[in-house]
Amino acid sequence: MSEQSLHAAQQNATSRGGLVFNVTSSLALVPIENATINIYSAANPEVQIERVTSNSVGQTERVELPTPPVEYSEQPQEIQPYANYNFEITSEGYDPVYIAGAELFAGETAVQPVQLDPVSIPTEGENDIVIPPHTLFGDYPPKIPEAEVKPVGESGEIVLSRVVIPEYVVVHDGVPADSRAKNYYVKYTDYIKNVASSEIYSTWSEDTIYANIFAIMSFTLNRVYAEWYRNQGYDFKITSSTAYDQKWVYGRNIFQNIDYYVDSVFSVC
Repeated sequence: MSEQSLHAAQQNATSRGGLVFNVTSSLALVPIENATINIYSAANPEVQIERVTSNSVGQTERVELPTPPVEYSEQPQEIQPYANYNFEITSEGYDPVYIAGAELFAGETAVQPVQLDPVSIPTEGENDIVIPPHTLFGDYPPKIPEAEVKPVGESGEIVLSRVVIPEYVVVHDGVPADSRAKNYYVKYTDYIKNVASSEIYSTWSEDTIYANIFAIMSFTLNRVYAEWYRNQGYDFKITSSTAYDQKWVYGRNIFQNIDYYVDSVFSVC
């Protein structure tokens, strides 16, 4: 399907998905009021279709936008089951941010976090975020096989007698040997939400989503607790590569139901 046809079908769709923005300053994560967000269809990025403004806590009203039918995400098929949107975020005193490729599913609400850098802070000109295709629809390297039982070496770190949930994980945004890829300090719960939003569809049943969340948590804790990458001389805990670990995408939108399910897991732990 051509981009023009996709855009026409998307705009004429009867299915809708919700979208909310959380806008904060990169300096201490202070909410930004009166930030302006222009919304564009990724299939026709020259035409603005919506504009919203953040309130006193940095949030916007919920916007409903066209999406493919929910049935497209319930069975594997060649038709993309989600709509893509681009955003331009501006606020006085801050550098603008452009986000391309955000995903929206029918009947679900996507929450798009946005961090703006004050103009007084050097940013190396890297304010644009491109969200790649979802792992269930895009073409990604398969997982490289590993031994089921892995040795735990002497890393010089203190190895605890039991698994402890970390507050943060250090994510290497690339394959392990790519020294040019950035490392990000990410809250553990935010990491789980990001991976779940990147690797499963938010339209799946509650039980299926929970099962995947526990699988993602188990894999992550194995990497962290075993010091898998530290023992190989790296200074991070896990990567964003599907060939080695799980898909994590810097700056991507998180689905509201996945956000809730992950939080509910930790509320009873």
